[in-house]
Amino acid sequence: MAESTPARSASSSFVLVTGPSGAGRSTAVHALEDLDCEAIDNLPLSLVPRLFDGAALRRSLVLGIDVRNRDFSVAVFLETVDWLRSREAGVEVLYLDCAPAVLERRYSETRRRHPLAPAETPSQGIEREIDLLAPIRARADIVIDTTELTPHDLRAELARWFDRDGTQRMAVTLHSFSYKRGMPRGIDMVFDVRFLNNPYWEPDLRGLDGRDERVAAYVAGDSRFAPFFDKVSDLAGFLLPAYIAEGKSHLSIGFGCTGGQHRSVAMAEAIAHALRETGWQVALRHHELERHGRLTGGPAPAGAA
Repeated sequence: MAESTPARSASSSFVLVTGPSGAGRSTAVHALEDLDCEAIDNLPLSLVPRLFDGAALRRSLVLGIDVRNRDFSVAVFLETVDWLRSREAGVEVLYLDCAPAVLERRYSETRRRHPLAPAETPSQGIEREIDLLAPIRARADIVIDTTELTPHDLRAELARWFDRDGTQRMAVTLHSFSYKRGMPRGIDMVFDVRFLNNPYWEPDLRGLDGRDERVAAYVAGDSRFAPFFDKVSDLAGFLLPAYIAEGKSHLSIGFGCTGGQHRSVAMAEAIAHALRETGWQVALRHHELERHGRLTGGPAPAGAA
């Protein structure tokens, strides 16, 4: 756990993440990236000044630093911190600590060689690295002990420190698609809406798509729409916080119908509206409409349903 009380760390321009190998640096860097930071892992310290040559930072920049960096030394690390502060850049050093016995067990499980003891036992490398990094630990702004933390626990702890608005984020993408074309890749959860009344068989609606109010009203007029919509909304509301707790930062939900034009589009739009109303970040992908250029209007594809 962290050794001091969380402050508004999200205001820092630079967060330097370090600690003994195996303590969770890579997990931390990825977690901070999910919290809307820009992340660079294993950047040589000699290149840090070059970061000031480009455009001004719009987000906090996370730098993952460890002993495997080609120009790493404790003196250079601390000099870099001092140099950044001399430029009036907000800087925080995040040190991930861990008990030697747990680090040794993690190395045993992965069967990796320790970078400071490639021809010796991991315990010898762990002891050397902890001694080497002691001055950095002493200068760290935040120390998090990962000895008893799972990767999910570590992500939650980092969110306590670095989430700007105090709420963890999850991006949700809703897809509509045609079963004739096949399910898009990367979808986590799929719902088949072919049981709903099909607007394709209504001549006045056939050339429209599920974004049209008339089509949406027709689909919603099916007596099975409302209970299905309520169940899917409740399921999403239950699962999204649970997925965040498991460290997931993005969820894709698919809705499929025969032609990918009417029912799946209407359902995806309705669920997207409901999720946005409760504060979730939602993106929409209508695969058949994209494929036929329908997102900017135009005639309906022949045979769509």
